Amino acid sequence: MKRWLSWWDGRVVLLALDVAVAAATIAFSLLGGDPRDQHPALYVPAVVVSGLALLARRRWPLLVLGVAALCLMADVTLLPVTIATYSVAARHGVSWQTGAAVVVAGATGNAFGLLRQPGDLMMVVIGLGFFVLGPVLGGLWMHQRATLLAVLRDRAEEAERARTLLADQAVFAERRRIAREMHDVVAHRVTAVALQAGALSLRAPDEKTEQAAETIRATSATALDELRGILQVLRDDAPDPGPGVLASLEDLVAEVAATGARVELTLPDPLPVVPDQVGRAVYRVVQESLTNAGKHAPHAAVDVRLAVTGERLAVEVTNRLTPHGSAVPGSGYGLVGMRERVELAGGDLRTGPTGDGRFRVLAAFRVGEGP
Repeated sequence: MKRWLSWWDGRVVLLALDVAVAAATIAFSLLGGDPRDQHPALYVPAVVVSGLALLARRRWPLLVLGVAALCLMADVTLLPVTIATYSVAARHGVSWQTGAAVVVAGATGNAFGLLRQPGDLMMVVIGLGFFVLGPVLGGLWMHQRATLLAVLRDRAEEAERARTLLADQAVFAERRRIAREMHDVVAHRVTAVALQAGALSLRAPDEKTEQAAETIRATSATALDELRGILQVLRDDAPDPGPGVLASLEDLVAEVAATGARVELTLPDPLPVVPDQVGRAVYRVVQESLTNAGKHAPHAAVDVRLAVTGERLAVEVTNRLTPHGSAVPGSGYGLVGMRERVELAGGDLRTGPTGDGRFRVLAAFRVGEGP
């Protein structure tokens, strides 16, 4: 069906138009002709053949013109020849095919006119202009219009590709600028914290202060490693490290617990095999949830659970709501960024207080091939 519709550029509208033109031509020829002329037995078949041949005018217009010209011997009207002449000019433009169509249409139409009314030169001229020159000019205009539209379409596509390329270059340049700013500002500050914490751990007056300083130094070093990964992504568009991310949740929870927070982690055994993007999303959900819990409920216990049910992986982080949070400032984009990352991984995120006075973050991901 699609191959057959290729005659009409795959457009049903053009097929319907050609069917309407063929039907109108047959009806006009049957109503406007005179079957009592030279070949009454051939008149109706010739009308039908010349009309149906117009269905192929977009694919073989010159052949259709030859069929219509032959049907003129049965006194068929000039309408099929006129339409076929227009079709040749519209398809081929200024070419030898159009020239041949002009010769065929002019010779057949006017020759039969002269046979009927010898010496009527004015009618010949009128017929040549109306049934040959007019259709040819109309076809050439349509051909030129189609060529112009194709050129404009190509230029528009080229302009769109250029705009996309420029946009990609602008995004890449902006990402490099952000990477430079993060390196110059954030990395410098975090490095300073790590160095000062290391110095404090060496000169600590007691063991408790030394442990706290060492925790700050280790956390700062980890933050620097993660910052380097982010800078690599911004600069080179490299993917975040994905394999083993779920297993690193234990290290993440241990780091948070070392700061004095109460965190309980429950993992399935064995850990499910998930795509890298899902693993990174789970890690960031837990990380951001623990950060938010430390800011908004600093002394509340946090429960982190991962569970696999069928082909769904669910990560749930809950903590008790407290009336007062910490004085640590927040950016206000934690939950927004968390939701975007979960949705990019094909998951669903729900956040908010529960009925028992707790705040819950629940993210669910598909980890199988099910529907």
